[in-house]
Amino acid sequence: METEKLAELRLPNFWAAQNTKSRTQPVISLQFHPRDIGTLLIGYPEGAAIFSFKQNKALHLFHYHVPRGAPGGDGKTGAMSVDRNPKLIHSTWHPTGQFVLTSHEDGSIVIWDTKTGRKILARTLTDTNVDKEGAGATTFGNAGAGDQRSPIAKIAWCANQDPDDTAILVAGGTSSLLPMKGLTLLELGRSPNYATSSWPIIESHFAEPKKQRVLPTPPQVEVVDFCLIPRKSPWFAGAHDPIAVVAILSSGEITTLSFPSGYPITPNNQLPISMSFLHPFATLLSHSPVDRTRWLGMGENRQTGPKLLKGGSEPTPSLRHHEQRNVMLSAHADGTVRVWDTGVDDEIENAKVSQADVARAVGRLDNVHTTHMSLASTSGELAVGTSRGELVVFRWARNNNPGREGPAGNVNKPGTLTNVTSRVDPSLIEGFQPFTLLDKQNGPCTALRVSDVGFVAAGFEGGAIVIIDLRGPAIIFDSNTQELLSQVDRRRSGPGKSPYATTMQFSVMTLDGESYSSILLHVGTNSGHVITIKILPAQGGRYTVAPAGSTTCAGTVKLVHPQHASSLTAAHARPQAVAGLRDGFKVDGVLIVVTENEARIFRPASAKGAHKTFDIALCHSAAVVKYQERGLALLGLFGDGTAKAFSVPGLREITSVRIDGMLDVKRFQDAITTERGDIIGWTGPSEIAQINIWGLPPTR
Repeated sequence: METEKLAELRLPNFWAAQNTKSRTQPVISLQFHPRDIGTLLIGYPEGAAIFSFKQNKALHLFHYHVPRGAPGGDGKTGAMSVDRNPKLIHSTWHPTGQFVLTSHEDGSIVIWDTKTGRKILARTLTDTNVDKEGAGATTFGNAGAGDQRSPIAKIAWCANQDPDDTAILVAGGTSSLLPMKGLTLLELGRSPNYATSSWPIIESHFAEPKKQRVLPTPPQVEVVDFCLIPRKSPWFAGAHDPIAVVAILSSGEITTLSFPSGYPITPNNQLPISMSFLHPFATLLSHSPVDRTRWLGMGENRQTGPKLLKGGSEPTPSLRHHEQRNVMLSAHADGTVRVWDTGVDDEIENAKVSQADVARAVGRLDNVHTTHMSLASTSGELAVGTSRGELVVFRWARNNNPGREGPAGNVNKPGTLTNVTSRVDPSLIEGFQPFTLLDKQNGPCTALRVSDVGFVAAGFEGGAIVIIDLRGPAIIFDSNTQELLSQVDRRRSGPGKSPYATTMQFSVMTLDGESYSSILLHVGTNSGHVITIKILPAQGGRYTVAPAGSTTCAGTVKLVHPQHASSLTAAHARPQAVAGLRDGFKVDGVLIVVTENEARIFRPASAKGAHKTFDIALCHSAAVVKYQERGLALLGLFGDGTAKAFSVPGLREITSVRIDGMLDVKRFQDAITTERGDIIGWTGPSEIAQINIWGLPPTR
């Protein structure tokens, strides 16, 4: 290309001219000389060529040949009886252009002299002189008899600030029996003076590195590609004084390592959030509408390096600010939870990502699987439930001892609260810090809700229901669904498997038949029951908790939404509503409940009301949405690939749109519907999409 047009210059296939018997010789690599743009290194399957634009000819051709009796890169004894010509898979320059490196499909790494075209050394990661008859000198480890090496996926010749001080970074080429493949770094040190050094000295430089180390990556996966991140300059093919390396794993995930130490780097605020979905895989998504003022104040401060990817242009600021932000919570395979803003109308005022380290908070690094997450919209308190029945609460605060590990904390005690404030990440200066932990040991956490008035409620697969007052903190309620249902319904008795909670919501409203409002917790279960629990203040600043009633619906409960009966405002438990209870403030509210099979609107705790049956398909997710301050609608995502909106309170169908072509139907169960009418769902194993139902054409 020249001035954005195809140049008239055409280079012939130099290797096809060298080997007339070869039918095809595709170009597999191209790289300009690091100090002379008039010289080009071209890689073909049978070898490499150096072409000079000035002389308009190929200066050297590099062909790797393994004679009979030589072990070669793979060391297969059965192949040693014949001559071999391993195919080339990659070629690159020495940072000064003095040498050329080629890697081959048998695992050989070959160094060539660019002035004479002479082969200096053929080696693998473990052996040298593999192109000569007899065993080479072992330099690092031993592949072992009968063992096989993984193919070399990529190789880079990098340099420190001094381009003569070099190292070779290799992905692959290691024993297939090793559980951790990693990246292999051959630190060569300063290159010998070419003019005054003999060939044995130059060969020894490449045969005996000063240091050879493995940059660790997750076990049981291989590195298939990597990208070096230079500290300042883009020279030497992006390998000049690298500060980090981003590696793509065979599992599809990415990992970032410091260079050359190989320490894992968290991508928090160093990589775009879209890349952090692979760093490692996001396993669970949750959504919370957060007040704009609160969200703008939640800018995490962490000891971290510079951004690894820079560029782009700042968007034009919007004149209209949305008072509630669409904040997403993503749980990842490494036991972390990241909190970030999806944006409203492509507007993101706070682009920072906050991270909570659940693995550190529970006190173990392995088998930390998050099952539920909840973030309070005004207080900023975060709760996370795990598959082992642990509940961890995080609070936004400053770290009093940044850069230092905290003292040895308490041991997790089953059934009681454990202070875990000492388990804060030393690199965190301000952000989500662990506060308290409950190890319930009643099966995985199946439902979780943090209120804006200091309460946390959690449900577990064994049927347990726990309410924690964060002002202590203290457990103020510990029961199970079987016991609660037997208290509110005397006809229900006898042994049986206890239902478990599937959704929870705090509210402030007046129960049917009462003359005052109170703080309520509504619990939806897998058996279709909606249990209402009343929380009342007691003497000494404490609270009493008691069941108030239940309603039975058809199918697993997906949504419990408290709503003012005469306005567009939700009846959630907010500080203003709780403060008004002292003055006799009453909230005339209703519950909008959605199960797999139906939707109901009724006054709690046990009154019947209007309902709508879903006859065609099961409902996977639902939310009550507000449309341009004009009215409310019930938005549901259904198993037939449609999203449907129903009027409130009439529950008549307003519109229906097909979204199965936009989202992965197999993961509809994991999709999220928001109060703005957004549907956030998976399009693949590591990608999500956000669509708005009001901007889609209805189905016919």
